[in-house]
Amino acid sequence: MEKMTLIKKGAEAELYRITWMGRDSVLKRRIKKVYRNPDLDLYIRTTRTSLEAKLLSEARRLGVPTPIVYSIDLKNTEIIMSFIPGVPLKKIIPNMERKTLHETFSLVGSLVGRLHKGGIVHGDLTTSNMILKDGVLFLIDFGLGDHTFDLEARGVDIHLMRRALESSHHEVSKWAYDGFISGYEKIMGDEIKDILRRVNEIRRRGRYVEGGR
Repeated sequence: MEKMTLIKKGAEAELYRITWMGRDSVLKRRIKKVYRNPDLDLYIRTTRTSLEAKLLSEARRLGVPTPIVYSIDLKNTEIIMSFIPGVPLKKIIPNMERKTLHETFSLVGSLVGRLHKGGIVHGDLTTSNMILKDGVLFLIDFGLGDHTFDLEARGVDIHLMRRALESSHHEVSKWAYDGFISGYEKIMGDEIKDILRRVNEIRRRGRYVEGGR
């Protein structure tokens, strides 16, 4: 492994751009939490690292483009995966025409639908975790993802997507969300009715909590 260039340092992990076996790659290393019991901390970081690697690979098998996992080091809670040399969706949304916006988010919705249909939730659906490369949309960062068919978990995924659109792309959030739902419905079919009811319920809960502060 050659020199490491820090890409991002978050609360849970550090991302480095590296060259691994001649390949342009990303190393994700989960950060130790000094306030946690050391054994518990290692257990949490190890299980999350293992789960994320599995989710990335399983998502690809479901037809959802994700980084390819090259290596997992559970002792150091690290994943090495392919680097996607594209542009975060967040950066290009402001320049999109509404037709393109609708088509793009219809694709996003269909990808999320494939995840949900296959028993995976992403856990952090934002436009920063979507990268467009040569017309292919990749989903990245499954660090908060899980295996589940749970209605609440699916609803939270969509609620987070909607909230991200409203906060980061307010002017076009309606068109983007409509596109998302159209693509999601094509995959989920009649299941979408119960899921959207739960999304609205989650949204009401959030407003109630905010209003009660």
